[in-house]
Amino acid sequence: MRRFLIAGNWKMNKTATEAVMLVRQFFEQLPKTSRVDIILAPPFTALPAVAGTLGPQTPHVSLGAQNVFWEDHGAFTGEVSAPMLADLHCQYVIVGHSERRQLLGETDAAVAKKITALLRHGLRPIVCVGETKDERLRHETERVVSRQILGGLGHLSADQLDFVTIAYEPVWAIGTGEAASVDQAALVHRHIRTVMTSQWKTSVGHNIRILYGGSVNAKNAGTFLASPEVNGALVGGACLDPAAFATIAAIAEATS
Repeated sequence: MRRFLIAGNWKMNKTATEAVMLVRQFFEQLPKTSRVDIILAPPFTALPAVAGTLGPQTPHVSLGAQNVFWEDHGAFTGEVSAPMLADLHCQYVIVGHSERRQLLGETDAAVAKKITALLRHGLRPIVCVGETKDERLRHETERVVSRQILGGLGHLSADQLDFVTIAYEPVWAIGTGEAASVDQAALVHRHIRTVMTSQWKTSVGHNIRILYGGSVNAKNAGTFLASPEVNGALVGGACLDPAAFATIAAIAEATS
């Protein structure tokens, strides 16, 4: 059975000092259990500080990063490599987020190279896919998501996909307060499983974890997590509220 995964993408928020305070408040309210996997993905500058808050008392909480560069080292000013993240005890890395695709021109080819670099160093990619509002209105959701999956993951073997998580994040729902309906999310998640099965094999489509992201909060998380098609959530703004993020984790715990 796929364990729920609840990932908090802090985006460009919180200094290192503020991050420690947030995590401590979160841990005070977090259910003391290990039936749900939790990821904290602060900015690069706060990774060491957050790593220092993790320990044996939180075995189900992992450190994640929000991006990576595909080369291990070199003259790439401002970039951060997979070995650097591994050295900070990161276990997961978000790639292909719509904000990077839309604002910074990140392509499927770039996502593919980043995934390769992460897997080479034992890090687990969380690969974001999703359509814009215009693409949804043109009924292009399945085509866009298929292109992003095959463009980013098509070079991987079935065995490598055991270490990959997919997050479906409709662009029109991110940061807007307008979450997709459960039915809308479930349809796309089923399509993703169909693509994985047809491109690789049935076990890949069955086993891969698919998260929903896009205005997930403490009020609507339960409806998404109740769907058998949804294996967790990639949480944005709500993860910056310790009480709200702990509530989402508790809902996942109760649903698992």
